[in-house]
Amino acid sequence: MFAYNSTILWETKAINTNNLLPSSPYRKKQIHKTIMWLFKRKGPSGFSSSSTAEEVTHGIDGSGLTAIVTGASSGIGSETSRVLALRGVHVIMAVRNMTAGKDVRDAIVTEIPAAKVDTMELDLSSLASVKKFASDFKSSGRPLNLLINNAGIMATPFMLSKDNIELQFATNHLGHFLLTNLLLEKMKETARKTKREGRIVNVSSEAHRFAYREGIRFDKINDPKSYNSYGAYGQSKLANILHANELTRRLKEDGVEITANSLHPGTITTNLFRHMGIFDGLVGTIGKLLLKNVQQGASTTCYLALNPQVKGVSGEYFSDNNLAKTTALAKDMDLAKRLWDFSMDLVK
Repeated sequence: MFAYNSTILWETKAINTNNLLPSSPYRKKQIHKTIMWLFKRKGPSGFSSSSTAEEVTHGIDGSGLTAIVTGASSGIGSETSRVLALRGVHVIMAVRNMTAGKDVRDAIVTEIPAAKVDTMELDLSSLASVKKFASDFKSSGRPLNLLINNAGIMATPFMLSKDNIELQFATNHLGHFLLTNLLLEKMKETARKTKREGRIVNVSSEAHRFAYREGIRFDKINDPKSYNSYGAYGQSKLANILHANELTRRLKEDGVEITANSLHPGTITTNLFRHMGIFDGLVGTIGKLLLKNVQQGASTTCYLALNPQVKGVSGEYFSDNNLAKTTALAKDMDLAKRLWDFSMDLVK
């Protein structure tokens, strides 16, 4: 599982894996020091994997901007919402669990009394729910500057969504694909009226490297016999990158001032691991040594949403607040176009 944060594994390969749980306090301290040093190595942006969401948005005024953050009731979604609100952005928390969402919203407003935060119900595994959310949002008359496609599920057993589509693909990609399409005209209208760049941010993962060999199994999306929970998760995360890339191509053709990028947030101790059995416990045991905290995990999302360094940058993949490399499949524009057409057929 820790291969999902391949940056960490590549940079720490000199550490003997037999010592991940060392008995010597001295050895444990040395490993912790090495990992922290690697985390703090800054990239060209001036930020690193240890940078927090507050640090990468320090001094930025988001007043007058409106953002939708999906999956905002927990993990990096809730931290993204908090930091955007801290910077003056009006945040719409799109959540499946309204009770949890309201609790997070109340906590944000308690900490930041001037925060503008609202909750709206959204179940990304249901196309009907996505359509209702988009309709209700557009009816509100609010502008839309930022769309943060953050919500996701990971490595679930084979299940079908309410629309009879494999659940990880349906939730992680298809729901966001439809949501983005339904809100795109509102974003274009906002960009034209305000003359401020709109930004679409897809939270992907290094797990896109472990998708099925062919990338997207167009002919076997719903095949339980060939289903692999990790391969299906990788497939959905690959789809997030391909979606942002094809969206970039279309937006550039339209001459619209809206960017679309994807990112790897890092491997973080959140409830995303809840379907992974023994790994869930392992994450809790050694997570403090190897994994990012939520404040660090939300940083690249907030960096892409607000930081002026990425103005005009589109169709790129980021990790640790810096540009990063993807697989060849993630750069395949023919695959991206085929995924777009395939997704359009599914959401019709």
